[in-house]
Amino acid sequence: MAIGTRHWHRLGFERELWRQGTSLVAGVDEAGCGPLAGPVVAAAVIFPCGWLESGLHSKLRGLNDSKQLAEEQREKYFSVITAHDEIKYAVAVVDAEMIDRINILQAAHRAMNLALEQLNPAPQHVLVDGRPVKSLRFPHTPLVKGDCRSYSIAAASVLAKVTRDRMMVAFDKQFPRYGFAEHKGYATPQHYAAIAAHGPCAIHRRSFSPFRPVAEAMELFPEALLEDLAERTDRSQPPPTSAP
Repeated sequence: MAIGTRHWHRLGFERELWRQGTSLVAGVDEAGCGPLAGPVVAAAVIFPCGWLESGLHSKLRGLNDSKQLAEEQREKYFSVITAHDEIKYAVAVVDAEMIDRINILQAAHRAMNLALEQLNPAPQHVLVDGRPVKSLRFPHTPLVKGDCRSYSIAAASVLAKVTRDRMMVAFDKQFPRYGFAEHKGYATPQHYAAIAAHGPCAIHRRSFSPFRPVAEAMELFPEALLEDLAERTDRSQPPPTSAP
């Protein structure tokens, strides 16, 4: 099956490891470092090493960092990834209480380790989005903007994001005053207004702004929080309107 250069390129890190005989290469990523409420979720994905020759599964063409995809696209790729017989994946959740207890950096790394440990067979090498993770229990390669450079990491990004968004929709039914189904726990004006009116609920992160200065969290996980800040800013902007 023919495959475009771009699709080969985003399998470049995986293909290099496959060529070296490392057949079990996992991509891992997290979702939800920046929100004021809800869990942080991590996912890990292993693509079949047979894709060294055949290339990316055709239904995954266009896969990208979950923040670059529309909700409908994320749901589509989620279904393809989880239904494919040869793709191995796992998802792990660390709740707000644990985030407050050990901080968001440690919670995100804990979720990554938990997701990777669920994979069977275990990965031989891991591609990680962002900086090196000292606590990761597997050999790994950190890739800055890895969710845009590696399909394995992008797939993990989608699984983590979709899982977390679905959880926040469920939390919205449990705590209907906060609008979690709409903003997913991010720091939108609507969310701040709800906190001011009703106070925090059980899934709010008491170690985060507005409960504590966000600068403390920024010191722990600056890159992820800046990305989440950009995403929450996008959420707070009205959709563009076409000219009459």
